[in-house]
Amino acid sequence: MRKIAVAMAKGGVGKTTTAVTLAHGLAMTGATVVLVDCDTQGQAAGFLGVKPPHGVYEFVTGENRKGEPVSKNSALFPARDNLWLLAGGMGLVELKHRLGEYPRDQRHAVLASALVPKGDGLDYLIFDCAPGWDVLSVNVLMAADEVLCPVAMQAPSLEGLKVFFSYLLSAQKQNPALRLKYVLPTLFDRRTRHSPEVLGQLKKRFARQMCAPIGYNTGLSEAAARGQTIFELRPGAVSAEGYRLLVRKVIEDGKNQETHS
Repeated sequence: MRKIAVAMAKGGVGKTTTAVTLAHGLAMTGATVVLVDCDTQGQAAGFLGVKPPHGVYEFVTGENRKGEPVSKNSALFPARDNLWLLAGGMGLVELKHRLGEYPRDQRHAVLASALVPKGDGLDYLIFDCAPGWDVLSVNVLMAADEVLCPVAMQAPSLEGLKVFFSYLLSAQKQNPALRLKYVLPTLFDRRTRHSPEVLGQLKKRFARQMCAPIGYNTGLSEAAARGQTIFELRPGAVSAEGYRLLVRKVIEDGKNQETHS
């Protein structure tokens, strides 16, 4: 099972769009995927057009916010074929408070412990991370092995990437297996001068991690508003092709890992 955190210090770079689209794209190939929404905004459910009754809070604590028992299976919501969602939302605010009550040497591993699957039936855990750095963010990076960092083709995003590196280096002290695997340029618009310039800077610094850029178009925001992914609303859009390339890259990397393991 591969555990990939879609994370970036700055908001507005396409984290949720990327996490949802990647998860759906992998599921469309027949892989079994769980998407974990770790953001209090809980946007992943809206992007998929579903309304799960439970989510991450119930999955981790084993109860709802009224203190009533809830099974883990009921928190896993079937969002698409082969794709299950652990929804985020305001319950995560309370979960952060509860995590803070754990002993210091235990609080950062709670999510990783809760997400240990039974058997070999799960291929991917995809985490949609909130911007910023708190106890839940640390839990995600303790639970993940790989990081996919979306970077919008705008100068402020490069600053956000520098900040995120400080988070990543801190997390790696506790989780040495964690690595930056993918840098994904988003909101790429070749009609502007700025997008190619920022892309060039990324390629110089992250040649090994670079993915093909996701082209800017209105289809992604329209798909999210309709509760669909770009693969469902506009499969021929340039952004859909960009995400198909990402899905293929992730799958091929997995095959290469198996070959060399």
